[in-house]
Amino acid sequence: MKFIDEYRDAGAAARYARALAKITTRPWTLMEVCGGQTHAIVKFGVDELLPAGVTLVHGPGCPVCVTPLELIEKAIEIASRPEVTFCSFGDMLRVPGRSRDLLSVKATGGDVRIVYSPLDALATAVAQPSREVVFFAVGFETTAPANAMAVFQAAQCGVRNFSILVSHVLVPPAMEAILSSPTNRVQGFLAAGHVCTVMGFEEYEPIARRYRVPIVVTGFEPVDILQGVYMCVRQLEEGRAEVENQYARAVRREGNVPAQDLIRRVFQVVPRKWRGVGEIPQSGLGLRDEFADFDAERRFGVAHHTEEEPTVCISGSILRGLKKPRDCSAFGRECTPEHPLGATMVSSEGACAAYYRYRRLEADAAETHG
Repeated sequence: MKFIDEYRDAGAAARYARALAKITTRPWTLMEVCGGQTHAIVKFGVDELLPAGVTLVHGPGCPVCVTPLELIEKAIEIASRPEVTFCSFGDMLRVPGRSRDLLSVKATGGDVRIVYSPLDALATAVAQPSREVVFFAVGFETTAPANAMAVFQAAQCGVRNFSILVSHVLVPPAMEAILSSPTNRVQGFLAAGHVCTVMGFEEYEPIARRYRVPIVVTGFEPVDILQGVYMCVRQLEEGRAEVENQYARAVRREGNVPAQDLIRRVFQVVPRKWRGVGEIPQSGLGLRDEFADFDAERRFGVAHHTEEEPTVCISGSILRGLKKPRDCSAFGRECTPEHPLGATMVSSEGACAAYYRYRRLEADAAETHG
């Protein structure tokens, strides 16, 4: 398949690995921001092809994982109301709240539905005008245009029984929060290609200059990632700190301008809490005042609900690139996909889920032979 098979070619991957080994003269630590890249790295063993001095750490690039506990609790409270039809992408249903999840609400009679688009939720609201239909709008800049379109269409068509629970987060402020931390160990970034497909990569250029870190916009297949690592390490070895575009087949510098215009028309930049990380200034999107009628937090009176994050799960350290899933004593024991302690074990883009799916048997074998 074009744009898939050639980026999974073992020969090409081996050539990039050899080229990378030739230019690497000292240890470097890079962070892939996207959870989709994390899964590809672990699934295909990309990290095992790297020279010993090059380390990949996993960043806060999973929108499900960084959705804070208080928003999960708000979702559960809203979904539990008898007049509500609560719509969500499937990977949010098993994210643990304080004592239960959205799947538990569904199991006890709540009208919780899996949809594939916010426009599906809007269609449900049109078809069932006596129900309050709420869509859980979670994601990075990638999903923001579709959510903005759903709200815009609802406003244009006068659909008053539709609202969204917003948990949108932005990548550049999270990168700056990581780089400005006293515990930071990241020397270069692989930026998420799908986010840049929407937003372009101009907003990364000031970050690269300010913090003197190379940023390489990178795709999601093994050869993409190896080429992105090569480009990033080459910059580090040459003393450069620039933004480069490995994913040129999908990403333009300016991004998708009409999509950006729609996002800005419906949303505004706001502070946002990140699960396991805390509040990052100006790191999220919230509905503009003219679309406040579609804000589920306001509609159902849960805007001021707060929750403390549990301390048992180390997902915050994993999302900041400080630890890896195997550093958690509960990994694969008390914490499994069936009984998760944190969102990183549940989400299809979570680092713990990736290690559990692709590396757990290796870890078990190593312990057995140890």
